[in-house]
Amino acid sequence: MAKPLVFSDIRNRAGSFVAQWRDAEGYERGEAQSFVRDLLGVFGITNSTAAVYEKRAQRASTGQGGYIDALISGTALIEMKSTGRDLVAAEAQALDYIESLTVNERPDYVITSDFKKFRLLSLVVEPGEEDTIEFPLEALPDHVEDLMFLAGYRQAKFGSKEQEQASIKAANLMARLYEHLESTGYDDHQASVFLIRTLFCLYADDAGLWERDLFSRYLEERTSEDGSDLGSQLTTLYQALNKPEDKRYAQNDDLIQAFPYVNGSVFGEPTDIPYFDRGARELLIQAAYFNWSSISPAIFGSLFQAVKDKKARRELGEHYTTETNILKLIRPLFLDELEERFTKAYAKKNELEKLLQHLGTLNFLDPACGCGNFLIIAYRELRALELRIHNRLQELDPARTQLSLMAESLVHVKLSQFHGIEIEEWPATIARTAMFLVEHQANQAVNLTLGYAVPMLPLEDSAQITVGNALRTDWSELVPASESTYILGNPPFIGHQAKAQSQRDDLKVVWGDLHDGTLDYVTAWFKKSSDFFQGIPGGRFAFVSTNSIAQGQGVLPLFKPLFDAGWRIRFAHQTFAWASEAPGAAAVHCVITGYDKNEKTEPVLYSYTHIKGQPQERTAKSINAYLIDGPNVLIGRKTKPVSDQIPTVHFGTMPADGGNLVVEFDDYSEIASDPIAAKYLRPFKQSRELVRGLSRWCLWMADSDFDPADINKSSILKERVDKCRVWRTEQPTGGDAYKLRHTPHLFRGNQNRPLSPYVAIPRVVSETRRFYTVQLLPETVIAGDALFTAMDPDGFLFSVISSSSFMTWQRAVGGFLKSDIRFSNTVVWNNLPLPEVDSHLREQIIEAGRDVRAARDLYPERSLADHYNPLAMSPELLKAHAALDRVVDKAFGAKRALQTNEQRLALLFERYIEMG
Repeated sequence: MAKPLVFSDIRNRAGSFVAQWRDAEGYERGEAQSFVRDLLGVFGITNSTAAVYEKRAQRASTGQGGYIDALISGTALIEMKSTGRDLVAAEAQALDYIESLTVNERPDYVITSDFKKFRLLSLVVEPGEEDTIEFPLEALPDHVEDLMFLAGYRQAKFGSKEQEQASIKAANLMARLYEHLESTGYDDHQASVFLIRTLFCLYADDAGLWERDLFSRYLEERTSEDGSDLGSQLTTLYQALNKPEDKRYAQNDDLIQAFPYVNGSVFGEPTDIPYFDRGARELLIQAAYFNWSSISPAIFGSLFQAVKDKKARRELGEHYTTETNILKLIRPLFLDELEERFTKAYAKKNELEKLLQHLGTLNFLDPACGCGNFLIIAYRELRALELRIHNRLQELDPARTQLSLMAESLVHVKLSQFHGIEIEEWPATIARTAMFLVEHQANQAVNLTLGYAVPMLPLEDSAQITVGNALRTDWSELVPASESTYILGNPPFIGHQAKAQSQRDDLKVVWGDLHDGTLDYVTAWFKKSSDFFQGIPGGRFAFVSTNSIAQGQGVLPLFKPLFDAGWRIRFAHQTFAWASEAPGAAAVHCVITGYDKNEKTEPVLYSYTHIKGQPQERTAKSINAYLIDGPNVLIGRKTKPVSDQIPTVHFGTMPADGGNLVVEFDDYSEIASDPIAAKYLRPFKQSRELVRGLSRWCLWMADSDFDPADINKSSILKERVDKCRVWRTEQPTGGDAYKLRHTPHLFRGNQNRPLSPYVAIPRVVSETRRFYTVQLLPETVIAGDALFTAMDPDGFLFSVISSSSFMTWQRAVGGFLKSDIRFSNTVVWNNLPLPEVDSHLREQIIEAGRDVRAARDLYPERSLADHYNPLAMSPELLKAHAALDRVVDKAFGAKRALQTNEQRLALLFERYIEMG
């Protein structure tokens, strides 16, 4: 295969084209096709089948037929006019034809020309960018870069909507191919291999890895229309691609010999011949019309991973990791530092050369790599930085010769520096292939910018992707443990209660004697990373994880071993939504934490005013385990409060009744009309009823007024109690409900049920709440197990929990259920560092709480959810809470009015440290 055209070659050809056509008459009928053929030849498109000439099409505006002068499927539509004709009108005509094309045929660009000038329209520009340029024939050499898409070079910005949409289309095409293979009973593993090989060929056809549309020609010229020999012909081709040209069996087949040797393991494994029919052949040919050079390897890799799952196939485009989110990790981990080093060395040739050499010494490991997104983006960004360095060196040294650029050291960042571990074979295979694709795109950028073609085939280098259980693999056997190795990724999250036995075993193996049952599965990757660098003075690692690692009782068992091993948090993204940008995508509430040892840089904290918003960056003195700028305090579970100013809080009472002792709104009137059953009706509150102001009741037969004979006297009571007995009898024998089967008239026993007015505390409240929504209730209201309770006869506890100081403490050290705030008695309440409060201040706090309740009472029709809607809190309630905050802040030791919750949290940690 001839070496790829470089930018300078194309520009020289453009000059020759101008000279050849400068004096042409410019007659559309007689010269248009020759003009277009020569123009495409400038960009290396010499294959007669790469463009379709005089393609019949229908005009959308009139329904009449016409002809497109030239169409390169998925790339460009070219419309020629005679000299002097209106190119805007020609462009409108071209756009009118597009509607009649298939989705895969539709172009990204429209080129119009009257032989003396060109007009280029991009159909894929980002919003707000210029979509049209015009230039005369003589200026073609100066506009070669604008037309490089004809040579397979893509100008789309990485992560652009163009790449995103193209990648979704491409993945859908591959999903349809997989569905066909699946329907024929083709072996799943071999189907995976076949899809990867087909993807490579489709991409190579459009991206300049070989002669344009060579694979398309092979499909159309070497296979029967009924598809019967398609499988065998593809198998023959794929075998040939795994052999050098001079060692192939079919050396007399000029078309097969036109394909270069690929190598790189893509075509190495022998497979059975798949079955195809006419429809499947047509599907593959339609896929070949799509412009595969426009895909993003990172986005496509994620989508491609989903094509083998039926449910995921239906949702293609809704669940992939955005490049923006990946950059949130790799930038502060290593990329920002390297780019800063480039900036400082900008005018220093020797320093730039050192930086180039340094890039070649780095290693990267993603020990949960999936389809390789983090490795792909890391490689792409480092190659882009490398290219900027080369470009700057040429500016500093114009005499830098082409010979020096042809040296072995032109590309310092190699695929072999990138390592991954993936437990499943399919995504691992995708990762390897996607790394080849992103390497090719990086080489194209070198070609375009430096004018030197980095050899693209055969593939000499590859990413080191290992299939296996990362938690049972010795990472040091894959990549050297050194300060030049970076560990990164997005390990799987499985909550500590949802782990399978094998995953529990993994955790025990990794954590050893430090294993704690509250640790989430993802924490094993943190411990493995720490152990990997043991004995190394430095090192860095960073992971995406759900925000639960920095909340609640799991914080101490994770972070204490890390801090004891010398690690500090180098940077942290507080909770944000990790989601696809596609409609309907589910968001996961995540944090990103990065770690280093023995480094003196200021930690960087990224905060979010809204979980779907943009991060706000600032430096911190120290980032603690709760991902705030504050002292390095670790807060564990306690069985009683550290403060003697507050009592223990308890769970409410669990019905465990199968819905038989609880009375819903629709059933209330029937039971209330029964004089015997009505004696036992009590208001019943779970957190939902408390917060939303809903009515619910229960049959409460645990007080001294209960007469057992009443059950037989009331058919309603008898029926409900009997149903409760049956339900409890059917429950698992080891559970509490089954144990209560002999007392079916009672809730689960609760010796801590409040017998005087109490504060009711929901176990979970909305993340949007500024204040924790609690309420004082009389002892006649039965609190369910979705509430915590504490007797509060004077309202002091109500006031403390209703304050900003408490909510700040809750958000910092408490857990979350998804994104909602989850109260914990052992971690949040028992660690609340409330100092001794004198009687005068205590009365002020109680009075301020009364004012909060009075402000609520001004609008009795409103529920707590209404009162505390952050967009609609009443002025009276806000004023009452502000007054409450002033006295509660004072109780925690504030010497002056506090303006922010960060000030409150710093104060709370100070008090906590003082209280031991």
